[in-house]
Amino acid sequence: MHYVSPILQIIVGLGILNVWLLRAGQATPFRGGRAQTLREEFNAYGLPFWFMCVVGVLKVGLALALLAAVWVHAWAQPAAIGLGLLMIGAFLMHLKVKDPLKKALPSVAVLAMCVAIVGL
Repeated sequence: MHYVSPILQIIVGLGILNVWLLRAGQATPFRGGRAQTLREEFNAYGLPFWFMCVVGVLKVGLALALLAAVWVHAWAQPAAIGLGLLMIGAFLMHLKVKDPLKKALPSVAVLAMCVAIVGL
């Protein structure tokens, strides 16, 4: 069972990095509102560009910490808690713009994995 947490850490860490570094400028079926890019998504939520930058730095930093926690175990819980809190915010933003549940599923899934990492 000791291998479950590192697997979840890798899934969450690489998933966040994929969204924020590789696919930020691309459309996905999970973007909030009618947004095609990450910047448009924050705009759809009524959030300023500087806030997107802060959230991006936090998410990328915490994702890297979660990946590093495969070796530095003490980092896993704080990184998972931080990302979990950000996922709650993401879910609430989807609710704010009245997105269908399908668009909010990734935030809920990542939140669930973060909860599992903290609990393991």
